[in-house]
Amino acid sequence: MRLLTASIYVFTLGILISPSVCFGQKPDSLAITPTRSSTDEIGNTVKRYTYKHSAGQPRELEAYFPNEHDPSTAKRPCVLLFHGGAWGGGDLKQFQKFCQYFASRGLVAVTANYQLVPAGKKLPTGVSRKQFCITDAKSAIRWVKQHSLELGIDPEKIITGGGSAGGHVSILATTNAGLNDPADPKNIDTSVVAYLLFNPALASFDAKFPKVDAMKHLTNEFAPAIVFFGTEDKKWLTGWTAAHTQLKDLGVGDRINLWYAEGAGHSFFGKKPWFNHVLIEADRFLISQGLLSSQATQKMTTGDKKLIKAEDVDTLQKFEKAP
Repeated sequence: MRLLTASIYVFTLGILISPSVCFGQKPDSLAITPTRSSTDEIGNTVKRYTYKHSAGQPRELEAYFPNEHDPSTAKRPCVLLFHGGAWGGGDLKQFQKFCQYFASRGLVAVTANYQLVPAGKKLPTGVSRKQFCITDAKSAIRWVKQHSLELGIDPEKIITGGGSAGGHVSILATTNAGLNDPADPKNIDTSVVAYLLFNPALASFDAKFPKVDAMKHLTNEFAPAIVFFGTEDKKWLTGWTAAHTQLKDLGVGDRINLWYAEGAGHSFFGKKPWFNHVLIEADRFLISQGLLSSQATQKMTTGDKKLIKAEDVDTLQKFEKAP
């Protein structure tokens, strides 16, 4: 009987001190394998991962790693950007140049896709097609944080944002406590330390669907943000004005760095003559937040135009009222 008891004790002890569950080692389940790996034109390592499946399709993200990045020793800030496309289109290409640049500056830069739902798709009453996009974006943020050790990032220094619909999705993914995928780890939140927002598509129409209405979820905990808009982007400027005013009323208006491209319309930010100055100001903003160091390496070139800094929301209202 004593021999049997001793054997059980030794067996149990062996389980307790197993390397896979002790001494701080990561469980095998956290291992991640890219579906594709390459090197971009400036030497960054680029890896494509599947972060989840939704609606029967893989959802992917593309991670850009700085030269000589060693995940075993690095703990870098990470920027995660979501493409636009009216919640029914778009792809990872939109922010690849941005990711290349931010990786060259020392960030791990990621761009992710999400479930796209066509505008004409019939949905149950009270359900917005946008909420499916938001759920996937929340999964992407959690996936990046969950795999911070494997990626070599600091999970407490996640920056997010996106263009147009992607800007809207990034805001709701980080401010709405609901719309979670039940399969996501419940102990990982979607909070971020900063936003990069490129003409975020916020609309009064969303008031009909509280789950996707940014106005219902903005609080005084909203992280610092840099926001870019074309002065002729009338449709979406109205929605941003309302959100910016609410943030000012909440006492956090000074966290918003607002820039305008005079005479530009929607989605101007990724192409000349604005692209270079957009990157420079985004870089300077991240430096001001302690997320990058030294100086922006992007340069202005012949034919580039400069953005206009808006000091307060009154400037934006002036643009909106102009004929």
